[in-house]
Formats: sequence, C-alpha cells, structure tokens
Amino acid sequence: MNFEAWTIFSLFWVVFVTTPGPNAVNCISNGMMLSLPKAMLGVLAILTQATLFLLLSALGVTALIAAAPLWFFVAKIIGTGFLIFIGLRGWRNATKPTPAVERPARHIYFHALTVATINPKSVAGYLAAFSQFVQPDVPIWQQMGVIMPTALGLTALSYTGFTLLGFVMGRAALKAVFNTWIRRGLALCFIVYGVLLGASSAPQLEDFR
Repeated sequence: MNFEAWTIFSLFWVVFVTTPGPNAVNCISNGMMLSLPKAMLGVLAILTQATLFLLLSALGVTALIAAAPLWFFVAKIIGTGFLIFIGLRGWRNATKPTPAVERPARHIYFHALTVATINPKSVAGYLAAFSQFVQPDVPIWQQMGVIMPTALGLTALSYTGFTLLGFVMGRAALKAVFNTWIRRGLALCFIVYGVLLGASSAPQLEDFR
C-alpha cells in the first residue's frame, strides 16, 4: 500500500470509527457511569472486535457472511432486539442513582464486545474497506502489516475520545435532573439505532430462494 492509498484508507477509517453509533454511545455511557480505568475496558473490547473482524476480512470470512442473506438477516434481527433492550433498560434505570458498587470488569468488557459485534453493519464496513483498499497483486498479510496498525490505532483514538467525552459529561452533570436526561438521551440513542438496524433488515424474499 503506497502513501496515497494509505492516506485514503486512513480518511475512510476515520469516518468509519468517528461516525456516532452504538459503540460510541456505549463508550460515552461507560465514561459517565464508571471510573475511567474501568470505562476503558469498553475500548479494549472494541479493539478486540476490530482485530477479529480485520483478520476475518483478510481471510474472506466477512465476504461469505455478507453473501448469505438469511444469516445476515437473522444477525440483524438479533442485533436489533439487543440494542432496543439496552435502550429500554437504560431509560428505565435513568432515574436511579448510580450503584455504589461498580460492575465487574468482565461484565463491562463482554457487554462492550457484544455491542460491537452484534451490529452486522460492522461486517459491511470491514468488507467495504477490504474491497476498496486491498490490492489483489500484493500478498494480503504484507498489506495487513499496514492496515491493522492504522485501523486499530485510529479505532483506539476515536473510542478513547468518546469515553473521555462521557467522563467529562458525567463530572459536569452535578444535578440529578441533568444527569437523568443525559442518561435517557443515551438510552434513546440505543433504541433509535436498534430501530434503524431493524428497518434496514427487511428481507427480500427472492434473496432466500
């Protein structure tokens, strides 16, 4: 990958990881509700998912998943239900005080990993990156030596930024009412993302024949 191609890929990835979505909302929520070290476990989970998806994309697995409309549709329905569930639970709990005992680290990590993984549009994003930027005449793992550090570095910067934003918002939300409406706004974002994901997953019957 030459410098020009790397620059274009980097710009694509910046847009990919900074466009607000479920991962960003989860990072902001973690930053508000948790200590900063524990909130960063959510970023670690996103990096785990990104590493896995990059490797699967390099092996062509994401292309196979995207080419299987039935399984892609089922994954979207599961993702839709999960995001809406998170949103409704967050809305219900918004008026409750933050628990004095923080959630276990493994719960934070696996929750963030689930949020990062259940959105099948991630598959489409990684597939688009590889279809547009990987050169067929250059060994794939040679290109991965450039793609993976760039993608993971930009991903880490983006979601660390969202986590810090939540941390600052949480410290600024001194009044209970203000804190409640921020938490409800984040919960509503999860519901909206779930609805949008579900609306985009209406199957075409001919796809399953």
